[in-house]
Amino acid sequence: MTETLRPGQTIGILGGGQLGRMLAVAASRLGLNCHVYDPAPGGPAAEVCAASTTAAWDDEAALRAFAGAVDVVTYEFENVPAASLDLIESLVPIRPGRRALAVSQDRIDEKQFLQNLGLTTAPFAQVDDATTLDAALSRIGAPAILKTRRFGYDGKGQARIMTPGDAAGALAEIKDAPAILEGFVDFSHEVSVIGARGIDGAVACFDPGENRHEDGILRETIVPARLSASQRTDAVLLAARILTALDYVGVMGVELFVTPRGLVVNEIAPRVHNSGHWTQNGCLIDQFEQHIRAVAGWPLGDGARHSDVTMENLIGDDIDRILEIAGTQSAIHLYGKAEARPGRKMGHVNRLTGPAAR
Repeated sequence: MTETLRPGQTIGILGGGQLGRMLAVAASRLGLNCHVYDPAPGGPAAEVCAASTTAAWDDEAALRAFAGAVDVVTYEFENVPAASLDLIESLVPIRPGRRALAVSQDRIDEKQFLQNLGLTTAPFAQVDDATTLDAALSRIGAPAILKTRRFGYDGKGQARIMTPGDAAGALAEIKDAPAILEGFVDFSHEVSVIGARGIDGAVACFDPGENRHEDGILRETIVPARLSASQRTDAVLLAARILTALDYVGVMGVELFVTPRGLVVNEIAPRVHNSGHWTQNGCLIDQFEQHIRAVAGWPLGDGARHSDVTMENLIGDDIDRILEIAGTQSAIHLYGKAEARPGRKMGHVNRLTGPAAR
């Protein structure tokens, strides 16, 4: 197949959550179809896709049929098993490429990749058991955070260690999984850059957003972020450097800590990102259309911001207060999830707070 899709062709999406849903909506505006593959039935994405497959990640027949029905494959979350990707990639292109997934799926690999680029990360050490955790604490010190190397998100798979005496409890909390110990970073706030890179190597980044978390879950992203002009430039150039080093195609989220000594990379996410939802109402071309454009081989759009925005996640029973939360200057984005549970993202609201400064 050619690298460029034409209207009427189909993008396969691995994962059926809200990010897949919003990708499919963006694709439909461009005349492209989406086919979602997800082991869980009735996910948010399937409701708006032209086709869906509900099957396990190790169902070879289903994976082959899915790959045969699409023209290119992308993903809405990082933790697709490598064996599934091997099979799909033998039949149809995957964008972004496999290297970005491999780097982001393992926190040790991710930190080493970033440091090899000359970027600053939190101090870290590999932890395999109680002995290596004790050694890591001796070198890094406490307080620190113990995180599983794989499958962690929204504060899951991690435990704080305030003193060395907390080590055994922290290991038990993550169920003795292979882990990484990260030293605390003295930062004033966290920001994230949503960047995109096309097949032709062109890079476009959205303005950095400032993130506020509660209980490990993103609560708000505020744009513009509190950054000096030089910090803003550094953040965008840093994201572009990562995209280029990975020969990336698509949208990526790069989370950064703002510290007195400069920007520290927290983590990267090789997909559209929660902290980029503000772009849906603050920009002409949002992160979802930008990703679709990239993986379809189209030129990237202009991601310039026309408005200041506060994005608020609707978590758990926040959904019951939707009419109270959403005002006349707010755009409502609900994910179609049937059941509200504590910590579950049910939707978000983008509140316009003024025109972007020029």
